[in-house]
Order: sequence, then structure tokens, then C-alpha cells
Amino acid sequence: MAGGHQNDLTERVREALTAVIDPELGKNVVALGLIYGVEASDAGTVRITMTTTTQGCPASAFLVDAVRYATQSVEGVLEADVRLTHEPRWDPGMMAP
Repeated sequence: MAGGHQNDLTERVREALTAVIDPELGKNVVALGLIYGVEASDAGTVRITMTTTTQGCPASAFLVDAVRYATQSVEGVLEADVRLTHEPRWDPGMMAP
């Protein structure tokens, strides 16, 4: 079943992203709530929508590259499309408890 494969890949990508640590806050991007969405296709393309803690975050390029690298390291991922957005704006209430 295709949907099951997509869900599994999405979960494995989310797990891999917990290894990406925000250098300013020292927590992973998933726990911080910086990952807004992970969508996987049957073809192995994964689209990630993410944000940073502030719009002018000096670590933005590092975080986008680290998220792309972590995603591409997951078995079954052929392409990682990482999109940075600031809508909605991140706030500390988005962090995991």
C-alpha cells in the first residue's frame, strides 16, 4: 500500500531530523517546532517546510543545509526539497513540552 510507505518514510525522516540541533538554543529542530511539515512521495521525494526562531536568524543557511543532509541520509529518500518560511511566525509555544 503506497500510503503506508509514505507514512513510514515521513516518520523516518522526522526521526532523522531530531539529530539536527539549533546552535543557538541547543535543542533539535523537531522539539523546537521548527519543522512545519514533512511530505514524502512514492518516488522518494521529500518536501520539508521549516522555519527558524527569527527571520534574520544567522543560522538559517546552516539549519536548511543540515535538514537537507539529514533527510537525504534516510534510506528511501532520493531527493530532499527544503523550504524555509516565516509564516506562521515561530514562537516558543511551538516547542515540545
